[in-house]
Amino acid sequence: MTKSDIIPAVIAHLRDLLAAGSAAARATTAAATDPDSKAENKYDTRNLEASYLARGQAFRVAETMEALQELESFRPAPFAPGAAISEGALVSLTGTDGTSHYFIAPAAGGTEIFIGETPVIILTPASPLGAKLMRRRTGDQFELQPGRASSSVKITAVQ
Repeated sequence: MTKSDIIPAVIAHLRDLLAAGSAAARATTAAATDPDSKAENKYDTRNLEASYLARGQAFRVAETMEALQELESFRPAPFAPGAAISEGALVSLTGTDGTSHYFIAPAAGGTEIFIGETPVIILTPASPLGAKLMRRRTGDQFELQPGRASSSVKITAVQ
């Protein structure tokens, strides 16, 4: 698994989200502006609720488009052995629960993709785990949840 496998998979996932979100936004906008959805009485709020939903979905579509544009232009630099983690790093953490893989990206944080059978979670540097990983190196050990020894992980690979 390499970064060159991950970025196209994230972009494909975002394109799928964008298509589904755009369709949903169009449908809710149509519902909110449909003349047949006028309030039947002063307590009928269907039209108002539909307009709130349409606005939220339009915002989500814009957010997804922005993330897609950022990742399409993102060119992560290769990491030298022993280099500190920064944006563009593919990081493997090993703990008591096994090994997990994370990719530090400028956008699309929280997205989970699969490369073959291996899950990879996208983190941004602003996320709690992303912030903990920044500037650490292969071999560093830290606690995901301070005070809980079982949450100790070791950085086993950075590429």
